[in-house]
Amino acid sequence: MEKYSYGIVGLGVMGRNLLYNIADNGFSIAGFDLDNEKVKDLENGATPNMIVAGTDSLEEFVSKLEAPRKIILMVPAGNPVDAVLQNITPLLSKGDIVIDAGNSYFKDTNRRVDQLAAVGLHFMGMGVSGGEKGARRGPSIMPGGDLEAFGLLQPMLEAISAKVDGEACTAYMGKGSAGNYVKMVHNGIEYAIMQLITEAYDLLRKGAGLNNDQLYDVFKEWNNGEMNSFLIEITRDIFQQKDDLTDGYLVDMILDKAGAKGTGKWTSEQAMEIGVSIPTIDTAVTSRIISAYKEERIKASQLYSKDEIVKPENAELFIKEVGDALYLATLISYAQGLALLVKASEEYQFEIPLKDVVKIWRGGCIIRSVLLEKFYLAYSKDENLSNILLDQEISEIVKEKITSLRKTAAFAVSNGISTIGTQTALGYFDAYTTESLPVNLLQAQRDYFGAHTYQRIDREGVFHTSWQSANN
Repeated sequence: MEKYSYGIVGLGVMGRNLLYNIADNGFSIAGFDLDNEKVKDLENGATPNMIVAGTDSLEEFVSKLEAPRKIILMVPAGNPVDAVLQNITPLLSKGDIVIDAGNSYFKDTNRRVDQLAAVGLHFMGMGVSGGEKGARRGPSIMPGGDLEAFGLLQPMLEAISAKVDGEACTAYMGKGSAGNYVKMVHNGIEYAIMQLITEAYDLLRKGAGLNNDQLYDVFKEWNNGEMNSFLIEITRDIFQQKDDLTDGYLVDMILDKAGAKGTGKWTSEQAMEIGVSIPTIDTAVTSRIISAYKEERIKASQLYSKDEIVKPENAELFIKEVGDALYLATLISYAQGLALLVKASEEYQFEIPLKDVVKIWRGGCIIRSVLLEKFYLAYSKDENLSNILLDQEISEIVKEKITSLRKTAAFAVSNGISTIGTQTALGYFDAYTTESLPVNLLQAQRDYFGAHTYQRIDREGVFHTSWQSANN
């Protein structure tokens, strides 16, 4: 029987596309799915140069793979992963490698690593970003875990990943479940940037009165400059998509209720758990939740009428300021997510290489952006940078655009346009760059009602005061 170098479990669109990508790069690969139609689709879609095979028999699938077997799981996160592992583990041999390429929660990956290690198997978590097209033509790939197992996978991963300046958009992300954690934070940043883009869109259409054709032109100009990124690019294209059911544009016919798959929420929960401030990411998650209150929002809008929006005097200047505000708020969102990776790396002993993280995010992934080149330079100078805002070159960009962020936030507030992502980005920046916060009063309050103690600015130690009521 012919033996194949790799195997993929799960032949949905993502699994099939990743399999074809691997086969296109000269690696033989077998695919498994319980759905025989998906197996047929796999084989029918393969080109003559590919060495691929499909089967709906798990036993046959495992028997087709050369030792050590290298099996990639492309199944939904959660119980489906555990179900596959339960069925496939008895068929494997010591030294075989199982790679979970879904959006699994990192703590589940830790459990599975221990579970498979107990029977001599390697288990790795691997983030994959880029959607269906990325999987087929070159995603950003974030593997973590067993370094020996990664070494066996590395040639294939480098071959199939996206390339920027000839460099592969994949690298070892660290120990344990680091790969899943990095992908989780990637998705949290993605939530934030998408929220910020929608707020800029709202400001431009309500504030400057731009129609979809004009919005297309603005986003096209932005994407041709320093804001070049995947999310700006696809937003540009969305404004040109006509609706095939009406005479208008599709974006205007889409209901304003957003969906979510959980990785944004996980990012917020993790930040709370280990003590990292990521308010723009938190707000992006909250905003999707608020969007689901559609019926309540309709009633509230009728109950609380708003004044007519005061249009900006200089529309061209306003558009530029909104663009600069979006750029800076996006930068601050990256800063929050990267700061979370710094703390998590310490907390969980991941040893995440931040320079490599931003390097592989430059291509293939959803949050790819030319801005990441600046981050890559910053981490190349100082790999121990705790927050990207502390880099001298980054600070110059911030100083150049901070006035636009303030003006944009002020315009939105004064006109009742919801921009809570933009405002939290500004609030985070102002708090992070303030030497003396009013938290001394908060600490006094906590000590007053709960004897929680406080520290002093003039001497070491922990103190408690018997506070005197003004009514005594």
